Amino acid sequence: MAFSLLSVPKRIHKTFSNLRTGVILLILVGLASALGTFILQRPATDPEKLARAYSPATLHWLDRLGLTDVFHTWWFLTLLGLVSLSIILVSIDRFPNAWRFYARPYRKTDSHFRSALPNKVELPISNTEDGLNAAERALKKTGWPVERIADRNEPSLYSERHRFSVMSVYLVHASLLLIFAGGIIDGVFGFSGFMALQKGQTSNTIELRAGGTRQLPFAVKCNGAGQENYADGSPKRWWSKLAVVENGQDVETKEIVVNDPLIHNGLRFYQASFGTTGKLEGLKVAVTPAQGVPSEITLTMNQPVQLDPKTTVTLAEYIPDFFVRDNQIFKRSDDPVNPAFRLQVKNTATGEEAKLWMFPAYNAAAQGEATSYKFEYRDMEMATYTGLEVSHEPGQWLVWAGVLLMGAGLFVAFYLVHMRIWIAAVTDPRGNLVLWIGGQANKNRDRFEQKFNELVDNIRTELESASAIPLSAQRERPELTLAGMK
Repeated sequence: MAFSLLSVPKRIHKTFSNLRTGVILLILVGLASALGTFILQRPATDPEKLARAYSPATLHWLDRLGLTDVFHTWWFLTLLGLVSLSIILVSIDRFPNAWRFYARPYRKTDSHFRSALPNKVELPISNTEDGLNAAERALKKTGWPVERIADRNEPSLYSERHRFSVMSVYLVHASLLLIFAGGIIDGVFGFSGFMALQKGQTSNTIELRAGGTRQLPFAVKCNGAGQENYADGSPKRWWSKLAVVENGQDVETKEIVVNDPLIHNGLRFYQASFGTTGKLEGLKVAVTPAQGVPSEITLTMNQPVQLDPKTTVTLAEYIPDFFVRDNQIFKRSDDPVNPAFRLQVKNTATGEEAKLWMFPAYNAAAQGEATSYKFEYRDMEMATYTGLEVSHEPGQWLVWAGVLLMGAGLFVAFYLVHMRIWIAAVTDPRGNLVLWIGGQANKNRDRFEQKFNELVDNIRTELESASAIPLSAQRERPELTLAGMK
């Protein structure tokens, strides 16, 4: 039993350090991310758009499975944790060999290495020093760094480019870990909620999607909100003018629309909804005195408006949807589809009051015998609210750092090729002294062969100009010999 328990960690290590496991987990993360891309996500998508896109039953199951908030679900965070563990274990297992290759490159050749190298050429030379000097000049002219390898029996040159590209895979691994760490931090410590504000209202409390409320370290004030419609009357865009309030002062303002949030201290305020509260904000009426010029005023509930030095008018009652029974007015519903307004005109000198009813759907004007004023309905303004989705994503900086690091790692991996050149003065099987030139690249080998041939031509030119090639070889110039070619 003890042996089997001790073997469990080893089995876990063996499983997650297997490259195949890491690939499978990455595929699962990719599929989950694709679901989060193609399925509309909260809170970036307004609720009405979600309701239009999916049926109530479908939306219910999408919410229940977490598919409308994929990147904060427990199963997605578990996947990120597992794939991060796999990346770490795979990197730890393979890094020592990669580091040895990077820190101690193979600079000196031997006969077995030279015979197995795919790209190689032999050029006849008269003496070792002149041949190596000519090769060194050619390398420097073409931008290759040169390192002399001291060896009494077989002196040689070594040159390479972009050795650090062999470590690019670990840059990509590190970038993935940063991205996944940011996602996990967002899922664990991040939160999202909802805030509804009316014009002029200030609040620092949000209702969390997980339940309960949360107090923010600052307040948000709504300076205005509105809706723009298409020609058919359907909503085109919602907007809100928001201000961040700290210590009683506005420190930041912005007009937000859907997908263009206000961001402050890591908190994002998205425009999510817009609507009316059902409360009357103002009643516009035209007032015509018995003798005088008509004027337009705006009435608010229970706020007297002076008409003349002795007369005031007050909006005393508002019924959004009225009906009449037994010569009395009652409310049918809270929907403002058939409103009624009761005005109270008062003579401040005598204390006399006149009560007038205004029914815009039947007669826009109201006038009574007890007053010399005529009131005519113009418009009604309903109180509106703006719905804000609030989200906190503290891991976003890690995500963006990972994205930038991944871009750098992929650039190094795909565009910087590790190329190596070996040059040695050796004796061929016929006993002639030759300059052996070999090269190797870890990828993009066709392009490397072009550069290798250009380098060989430059070395040949240097040999000829320095007369390092024997006269017999100059009269009968040998062809370049690459692996598999004659």
